[in-house]
Amino acid sequence: MTTTKNDPKVIKAWAMYDWANSVFALVITSTIFPIYYDAITKSKEKMDMVNFLGFEVKNSVLFSYTISISFLIIAFINPILTAMADYSGKKKAFMQFFCYLGAAACAGLYFFDTENISIGIVFFSLGLIGFSGSLVFYNSYLPEITDDENIDVVSAKGFTLGYIGSVILLVFLLAAITYHKELGFENAGIVTRISFVLTGIWWAGFAQIPFRGLPNNVYAKSGEGSWILNGFKELIKVFKQVLKRKLLLIFLLAFFFYNAGAQTVMYVATIFGTSVLNLKSEQLILTILILQIVAIGGAYIFSFLSKKFGNIRALSIAIFVWIGICGWAHYVEASDFYYLAATVGLVMGGIQSLSRSTYAKLMPETEDTASYFSLYDFCDKISLVIGPAIYGLIEQRTSARDSVLALMVFFMIGFVIILFIPSKNTYDK
Repeated sequence: MTTTKNDPKVIKAWAMYDWANSVFALVITSTIFPIYYDAITKSKEKMDMVNFLGFEVKNSVLFSYTISISFLIIAFINPILTAMADYSGKKKAFMQFFCYLGAAACAGLYFFDTENISIGIVFFSLGLIGFSGSLVFYNSYLPEITDDENIDVVSAKGFTLGYIGSVILLVFLLAAITYHKELGFENAGIVTRISFVLTGIWWAGFAQIPFRGLPNNVYAKSGEGSWILNGFKELIKVFKQVLKRKLLLIFLLAFFFYNAGAQTVMYVATIFGTSVLNLKSEQLILTILILQIVAIGGAYIFSFLSKKFGNIRALSIAIFVWIGICGWAHYVEASDFYYLAATVGLVMGGIQSLSRSTYAKLMPETEDTASYFSLYDFCDKISLVIGPAIYGLIEQRTSARDSVLALMVFFMIGFVIILFIPSKNTYDK
């Protein structure tokens, strides 16, 4: 089945997957789950130390390590899976598998309590694998449904719908948790665990829109023969092609470093607020809401900047702001955390949206879109392994504030590398 680029219905269906799965990023990785996790893993006897599979580890460090291990797993299995998807033409089926895995893991978090900490960590890890695993197939649709002229705006539309949808669900869940007694529940804990189930239902439910609207087997691949063997051949072919594209390699290297900083901030911000600034849960929720709302505008602001100055220059501006954010975070006090969150939101939406669309512009015209995006995803996931791991290691040895300075180094290296790419909107395919 082929599809015409810039079809409004297809683009809307594609963008709705951001609406569907972004609730995981907001509810599970950034707000309700980390706050619940922090409460569950603290006790008067052991303070913030938790026993996981026989090992005593600080709860915030375990949180960071869980993220790193989960993304390490997906980083190594996704390249071959995307190559198999490209060869067979079953990209949507792979996307559906990871979507349903993540949604089911969200529901499994219902069983996460003081008696089942290890089970909670396992479901959290599976949720991260499902979330990140589905994204590479989702992102690979981008160059198939739109052209270079519109790709920045389409990418921004996806992130914008994601921010809006996740905020809507979060506000609903927060209201339910706050007024749990009026709803007939004895305590907020049970409502919090139900909120994890509702997150999975939202994700899987709204995902039906892109699953129905996105095309199947765009390039009419036959899929004959061994998917595994031919998948490896497909991956090797793409890897050889990438090695010949200097600008693509430079971008991936820069992306690896600045993404390590940006994504680590997103995943540890709430834990940082609780463990370092001693913020109350309602303050943390307000902070994240500010970040999400500002990020909506940030995605479109940087889309405008890319149109005016070129993608690379717009990305350079975002990375430079991130360097300042890290310096600020090292000294930040609780009273300034809202302003810091607003600044993070402004560049978070922009750097995520532009990174995806810039990579798509640098790609050649190809039928192996999933395989190409698997390399982008590999850099994304390995940076997410290294970023939180270094953050957790430094925190364990010194402090979380010192960990933030390590993230600044990531941004500085990424900033220098990306300057080697010409700043223009179109590149030779």
